[in-house]
Amino acid sequence: MHPMLTTAVKAARRAAGIITRASQDIDALTVKHKSHNDYVSEVDRAAEQAIIDVLLEAYPSHAILAEESGAQGDSEYQWIIDPLDGTTNFLHGFPQYSVSIALLHKGQLNQAVIYDPTRNDLFTASRGAGAFLNDRRLRVSKRLKLADALIGTGFPYRDFTHLDAYMAMFRDMLPKCAGVRRPGSAALDLAYVAAGRLDGFWEIGLNKWDIAAGCLLIQEAGGLVGDFNGDDGYIDSGNVVAGNPKVFAQLLQTLTPHLTPALK
Repeated sequence: MHPMLTTAVKAARRAAGIITRASQDIDALTVKHKSHNDYVSEVDRAAEQAIIDVLLEAYPSHAILAEESGAQGDSEYQWIIDPLDGTTNFLHGFPQYSVSIALLHKGQLNQAVIYDPTRNDLFTASRGAGAFLNDRRLRVSKRLKLADALIGTGFPYRDFTHLDAYMAMFRDMLPKCAGVRRPGSAALDLAYVAAGRLDGFWEIGLNKWDIAAGCLLIQEAGGLVGDFNGDDGYIDSGNVVAGNPKVFAQLLQTLTPHLTPALK
């Protein structure tokens, strides 16, 4: 395993320990509203600090972009961190949440870790070296037809600007695939595409820290990731379509008729 990836795994496990301890007494947590349907708990903050401490102890010159504390440092290496993706699930005791850590080198995804503490699933990837679940090599699914595909998504929950476009996509998708799932942690959804547990995924308006690690996992597992035009702008726009190569193309065909000018 690449030494930087080993450090990221250590950081993810450290954060997961904090999250798992807190999950045993959720009622004791202090929770704040950041905005409508957007919650942050002291666990998010403590887990994030633990990750940053581990990364900067190993690589003090590296830059950080983290969900709660924002951007710090200036380096060609930037760690992108979501300490707890699926906070709303976590706060309800719904066991679907994850820690997501990615490394950008000169703007290119380089290392990725997504860790699911409730199942002890550790997803890792290094650019050019493949994607793994624990120690098993990952490949995207081999399903050829959207009609047989299980598709993940995320509903708008904080920003409802694109709700009408999203609902049109959703309405069109339902009869064309085998099922649509919305588990509530985009990072984990993307990891599931890499593992072949989902055949495809789409969502509007995600943040960098939700998707950076998952996108590298999918690419290293032989899948495709793009924005609604099938292009590379997804990390910045947060508009993501992903899947195995066959399903990816059919997802785009289904979604693109519903794009509003703001999404093109």
